[in-house]
Amino acid sequence: MRCRRRPDSLTEAFVTESSSPYLHGFSPVEQARLIKQARLLESTLFNHVDYTGVRRLLEVGSGVGAQTEILLRRFPDLHATCVDLNQVQLDAARDNLAKMPWCRDRYTLQQADASRLPFGARDFDAAFLCWILEHVPNPARVLSEVRRVLAPGSPIYVTEVMNSSFLLHPYSPNTWRYWMAFNDFQYDSGGDPFIGAKLGNLLLAGGYRDVITEIKTVHFDNREPARRKDMIAFWEELLLSAADSMVEAGRVTQDVVDGMRREMHDVQNDPDAVFFYAFVQARATVY
Repeated sequence: MRCRRRPDSLTEAFVTESSSPYLHGFSPVEQARLIKQARLLESTLFNHVDYTGVRRLLEVGSGVGAQTEILLRRFPDLHATCVDLNQVQLDAARDNLAKMPWCRDRYTLQQADASRLPFGARDFDAAFLCWILEHVPNPARVLSEVRRVLAPGSPIYVTEVMNSSFLLHPYSPNTWRYWMAFNDFQYDSGGDPFIGAKLGNLLLAGGYRDVITEIKTVHFDNREPARRKDMIAFWEELLLSAADSMVEAGRVTQDVVDGMRREMHDVQNDPDAVFFYAFVQARATVY
């Protein structure tokens, strides 16, 4: 998650010169985590996404190309124009997608500001945003700009976090303390870790129609112990990727981070562990 002080100007998490550094960093380890995240959540995130008939897709905040690969694989008629401000992420996306010759010539990577897209009206016939608006001080501006470049009848899918839904059993006090500090830090810095529940209102206010929202759940218990262990291990990676920034900002102590690591290890190996997280996906149409 990218965090910054809440500015007065309209900005995008990955777009403006005034943005603070991405909280998780841009290391190869973090870039690999983003790819792992996309693959772990693919079946849940994409089970109702339908771009049948779409040819010109705009992907906003494409990062390392983790979702781009899934989109191109699932919808073989797509050409994706992928925008992100961060050149390090775009370079990683170029390297990642180059390893997949089957999608060659089906994507364009472009450094761009999502609040000032360098495209004309009706240049695209669909849009895809995933884990982006949580970082945006003014998400309405971004959605309005995306609508400007979409042709009438174009579908848009927006997937966003709802961080209050996270549950881990057994009870892990250091993990909860860290998680709440994490969300406070993001909110105080200009983001919104609970924006998923607001997508319907945002899309309606932005002039979109036929707005539908769906709650997506990631719920693992004794029915799928192997997948549960993988998800908890991944979640530990996600939390720890922000640990240095959190400690440096004085949001948590190193003792809390160390306690969280112990708890996540214990939960990962607990025979009765439960992991639950829900996020929100919205679909809408441009008229």
